[in-house]
Amino acid sequence: MSLWQGRVDAAEGERALRWHQVIQPEGPEAAPGLALLGFASDAGVRRNQGRPGAVAGPDALRRMLANLPAQPGLHLLEAGTITVETEDLEAGQAAFGARIADLLDRGHRPIGLGGGHEIAFGTFQGLERHLSQREAAPRLGILNLDAHFDLRSGPQGTSGTPFRQIAEGCRERGWPFRYLALGISAFANTEALFQAAREVGAAWRLDEAMGFADLPEIQREVTGWLEGLDHLHLSICLDVLPAADAPGVSAPSARGVALEVVEKVLDLAAASGKLRVVEVAELNPSLDEGQRTARVAARLVGRLAARWEATRA
Repeated sequence: MSLWQGRVDAAEGERALRWHQVIQPEGPEAAPGLALLGFASDAGVRRNQGRPGAVAGPDALRRMLANLPAQPGLHLLEAGTITVETEDLEAGQAAFGARIADLLDRGHRPIGLGGGHEIAFGTFQGLERHLSQREAAPRLGILNLDAHFDLRSGPQGTSGTPFRQIAEGCRERGWPFRYLALGISAFANTEALFQAAREVGAAWRLDEAMGFADLPEIQREVTGWLEGLDHLHLSICLDVLPAADAPGVSAPSARGVALEVVEKVLDLAAASGKLRVVEVAELNPSLDEGQRTARVAARLVGRLAARWEATRA
């Protein structure tokens, strides 16, 4: 909670409150709300031969979120951070998944703050545990805003393998694997990864087909895909954005998807009534010139939080 500090506009009253003034510690007696849970990890990035530094991402994002204006009725909870202290990524993902499951069981709406994109497999473990206690074959989908498929193979999990691991987890349970990746770069994914996407039945849209002029078609595609789901896992990898907006990531995009398009996709996800968990991945403060990536990440989280909370009413 010590990270939640910022500007106070006392003269303007309760309608001038900011996130740092309304967020409360998550605990057994907390009413259901938006629960921010950090995943401080570089292990997956290092295993994936990337540039480390995302371990500091959760706290950097919290500091930027602290000064956001708090919309009336926004119920925010600080749920702490799972830190991967060693290279035991699997133990960290399991611990993160256990916390996600617990938050879901108690009616919260978890927002994961990464950390490398290995956070996604931890999030899925928690959602999987929660849903498996309630439904035999949940209609779950994963929407990933990302320049990369993250369907790599290998002897160990990395920041590049989470959606392959999720596909394998779904197969083991007999669940369909519904995966839509938006913003994929043809110049950041090998043919082997495109083949992997075809093999697991993934759908995708290239970054060059994610311009503002494409927005009506994108919205129709996402809306149609959401109609086949009951539960949505939303993953936001910040390297989907142009490098000018998000330099503080392991692998900045040469092109990327404009913020205005990304925001419209998030609006659809939040308004669907099917969103269960969200994670924001790959914020690397050591590479973040002028804190631009943290600022845009905070904007995305703030926008999503307001729209997601509105569906509760």
